Amino acid sequence: MENGYSLMGGKGEIIRPVVATVDLDNIRHNVEFLRGLLEPECLFMAVVKADAYGHGDVEVSRAALAGGAERLGVALVEEGIRLRRAGFDCPVHLLFEPTPGAAAAVLDSGLISTVYTARMARALSEEAVPGGVKSPVHIKVDTGMHRMGIYPEEVAEFAGFLGRLPGIEVEGIYTHFAVADRVGHPFTEGQMDRFEQAAAVAEEVLGKPLMKHAANSAAVLASPRSHYDMVRVGIAMLGLPPSGEFAGEARLRPALSLTGEVALAKRVPAGEGISYGLRYAPERDTYIALLPLGYADGFSRLLSGKAEVLIGGVRRPVVGAVCMDHIMVDMGQEPVEPGTPFTVIGVEGDEEITTDEVAKRLGTINYEVTCMISPRVPRVYTRKEEGGI
Repeated sequence: MENGYSLMGGKGEIIRPVVATVDLDNIRHNVEFLRGLLEPECLFMAVVKADAYGHGDVEVSRAALAGGAERLGVALVEEGIRLRRAGFDCPVHLLFEPTPGAAAAVLDSGLISTVYTARMARALSEEAVPGGVKSPVHIKVDTGMHRMGIYPEEVAEFAGFLGRLPGIEVEGIYTHFAVADRVGHPFTEGQMDRFEQAAAVAEEVLGKPLMKHAANSAAVLASPRSHYDMVRVGIAMLGLPPSGEFAGEARLRPALSLTGEVALAKRVPAGEGISYGLRYAPERDTYIALLPLGYADGFSRLLSGKAEVLIGGVRRPVVGAVCMDHIMVDMGQEPVEPGTPFTVIGVEGDEEITTDEVAKRLGTINYEVTCMISPRVPRVYTRKEEGGI
């Protein structure tokens, strides 16, 4: 393995032979490519919430900043604190308003908070004033997703309230798209219209320009109008398409692969059931390979009898019920030795299993597939020695 790791417990720390490998050079490449779609003055926020969608927030943040990102975005105060403790001093945004009880932690960690309620704004003010500091905030506007934020017609009153509140510095205003992954959908254009009107009202009330942002990965790729002063990029930075409509974007390079080594292989007689429930029985004598990962690792039980893996560059079906720690693969008439490499996500020979393929078999999206890979699967990070990530 790269970086000095041995799957079987040699030089490195990995003993169990399953790893998720993250190519940091690909993340840097993706950020550079996406940044090239923006005007030079447009800022780039790398969204690294949920442990960078399962890829590793600290390492992905370093690669993203090296590729040209200026800011980081997280969902939780705890995620922001983790980045600060890792040494990141760039602006870090909370993309969701935390509870008022978190105000002190927000101030102490120098995080930029989203606000859309008076009670959170007051809590930040009460923490900021005694210390003689300002808490930077961004107003979230609900332009049609109906999830969180204030409605456009509430912007004037809320912006005025924030402007009068001591210890609060309104830095920006933003919204989030509901269907940007459906290219050319008129609803996105309507959201931009409503957002631009709301932002103009807020700027007039506050008497100053605000940092405006709305674009997610899909909008960065498909809607230059939405780029405004900053974009927020998550999934595309990791090399994964925001939806099937972007599947042909070859300039995005997937960063994550999930691989391991066969644990055991045995010959199973025809008609004998395999795994819990004995729901699969081969029609003739066959070799069954046991792979050391299961639903506790993020290989969902819903993939039972649906998924394939690569062994020797050949697609092999996952058979029987997925177990907590193992899956079984039908090798047909070809025996396989323990220690043989396998690939769950990634390239092997001329074949590739993508995150999107796994998502389709699950009936979900690629975001969920990488987020499901559990912490007990070691992450191994690869990069070229030159490059200084």
